[in-house]
Amino acid sequence: LTWRNALPNPFTKVFAYVGTTNTDISTPQTHSIDIDNGPLPVELASFTAVTNRNNVTLNWATSKETNNQGFEVERSLVGANSWAKVGTVTGNGTTTETRSYNFTERVTTGNYNYRLKQIDFNGNFEYHNLSSEVNVGVPSEFALSQNYPNPFNPSTKIDYDIATDGNVSVVLFDMSGREVAKLVNDFKPAGYYTVSFNASNLSSGMYFYRISANNFSQTKKMVLV
Repeated sequence: LTWRNALPNPFTKVFAYVGTTNTDISTPQTHSIDIDNGPLPVELASFTAVTNRNNVTLNWATSKETNNQGFEVERSLVGANSWAKVGTVTGNGTTTETRSYNFTERVTTGNYNYRLKQIDFNGNFEYHNLSSEVNVGVPSEFALSQNYPNPFNPSTKIDYDIATDGNVSVVLFDMSGREVAKLVNDFKPAGYYTVSFNASNLSSGMYFYRISANNFSQTKKMVLV
């Protein structure tokens, strides 16, 4: 708050309201305000994270909930000051029974912090931070995953793992062996990657995609319907 000299008339007082009580803070000085938040609307019994390759799964449980609309899952790179919303999970309203929740996402190699933003139906919220960092390392070997979904129309995704830094290419071929698209052609640091592909300009049928990275090469097929 910033104070300034009031006009002679009218005279205004400023109050800080907490519940049904108030404190006169009209004069520019330090004011002490007692706030009793009472019991938390949601009591978290546990909050943990598990990694599998580049999949991060958050698991948490509540011992009781009051007016709980749900949770927003937020992620931040370690050392960064900004948080990004990466998902939402619906709450159970009001309950005295233990409730379990989970959320899974794919991320690239790095160190992350996670937190839950628990939101009441009236819009109030509070944060619950994961106590430890989540580390997603580099893969131990090269790999090319089956595209998903498959069959697809018209878009699909392909996961691939790069064990060491190097030039990477992912190329799409038709049944005759003719190159129809170059999905990746770049230098990639070691890590987990996903490439998205839109085949709206191609005819239905079977196609093949091949990855080449250092001395690793592998080919898989996909079906456009």
